[in-house]
Amino acid sequence: MSSSTDRRRWLALAVVMTASFMDLVDATIVNVAIPSIERDTGAGFSAIQWITAGYALAFAVGLITGGRLGDIYGRKRVFLLGTAGFTAASLLCGLAVNPEMLVATRMLQGVTAALMVPQVLSIIHATFTGEERGKVFGMFGAIIGLAAVTGPLLGAVLTQGNLFGLEWRPIFLINLPFGIAGLVLGRRFIDESKAPQALRLDLVGVALATVGLLLVVYPLVQGRELGWPVWGYLLMAGGVAVLGGFVRYERRKTAKDGSPLVELTLFRAKSFAAGVGVQLVFGAACGIFFLVWTLYMQIGLGWSPLHAGLTGLPFTVACSATAGLSVQLLVPRVGSRRVLQGGALITATGALLYIGEAYRYGHAVHSWQMALPLLVMGAGMGMIFSPLTDAVLSEVPREHAGSASGLINTTNQLGNAFGLALTSVAFTGTTVVHAFGHAMLWMVGALAVVTLLITALPKRSTHAPDAAGAEATSDAAEDANAPVLIG
Repeated sequence: MSSSTDRRRWLALAVVMTASFMDLVDATIVNVAIPSIERDTGAGFSAIQWITAGYALAFAVGLITGGRLGDIYGRKRVFLLGTAGFTAASLLCGLAVNPEMLVATRMLQGVTAALMVPQVLSIIHATFTGEERGKVFGMFGAIIGLAAVTGPLLGAVLTQGNLFGLEWRPIFLINLPFGIAGLVLGRRFIDESKAPQALRLDLVGVALATVGLLLVVYPLVQGRELGWPVWGYLLMAGGVAVLGGFVRYERRKTAKDGSPLVELTLFRAKSFAAGVGVQLVFGAACGIFFLVWTLYMQIGLGWSPLHAGLTGLPFTVACSATAGLSVQLLVPRVGSRRVLQGGALITATGALLYIGEAYRYGHAVHSWQMALPLLVMGAGMGMIFSPLTDAVLSEVPREHAGSASGLINTTNQLGNAFGLALTSVAFTGTTVVHAFGHAMLWMVGALAVVTLLITALPKRSTHAPDAAGAEATSDAAEDANAPVLIG
């Protein structure tokens, strides 16, 4: 491989990583600004939920389709389209004049992100070999940690700084220079790739998946505001039935023309099937924690956005550090499964410590008293973020990279939407401070389920054959002459 070609690959990686960073920062930055949005726009609790959950829901519903569109029409083309749409939607969010417009433009952000984000993993999977993918996924985990550091602090600075009297609006407008740079550089450095065989978009599958997911999540988001009506439970039951019909239709579609929306054969790989379950439940745990944590500090304790952002610094620094170190030092020695289980147990331990501190000190709690629980939780989450993606994708053929990426992101975001929806139950008939304790206990329960699901993952990941048919492994410990990977 020529040095110029290799340089293009790594520059392309920088572009897609920047896009992923932009999406992750956008999610965390909004949580910090929620109280400011509430005061400035007069948004009620339901609207606040939809500003966060609406994005997650639109994102989750569109990810499967977005991933498949990349396989069919070209991952570079769909990535650039999604980046352009996400940038435009960010501008509209910054110009929103009322809660309804902000909710609508946030959902538009979610739809366009669903085109952009799946292509990140797909482009990585199609561009890099097995050993290189391990290294790159380690970098991907570090990006997640860096976004966790940057998002809350940047949101706090932009919100509390009230730049040009714009209140919370700069948290969305900050995406514009990154989006424009991604479009310019992406056109130049990303090489086009798509599935080798001709595929067609499964429109019936798109409709069934979209309707099923909406029927399940909408009643969860609106349940508290509407008093948990009977029709909400009926809608959720109907959504499960529609998703069951979707699976049956996809099987027939596969047998008919080999061009389904979801490649169900992916679930024959134990690592992928188990990993999707882990992504779903872990996403729910994160959805529960991050929103309630923000409300706890800013509404329950009355802290400023900057105070809350700085308080979370131990969590985000620990998460960023362990995201890279876990795959560099621990995975080669003990295997990804043990690292992931250790991460879940450490996160749960930190959550229990946090519950103890919150109940012990009540409204008089100080930031320094939260430092140890946050350090422990951040370290545990970092141990999950980075190794999990590589473990789930390890046995996926390159031609199905888009479908697999869409499913992974969908389950994570759907879990996040479930977690956000369940926060409404925590706030029923209680104060924010007590609701925080309740939500943290649910998070511990979710992490216990994650620990059990991880037992179904292979102890060590083996990568699927690449286009040349070469088998690669992500376990450097099995070969004394293999390079030490950082992913």
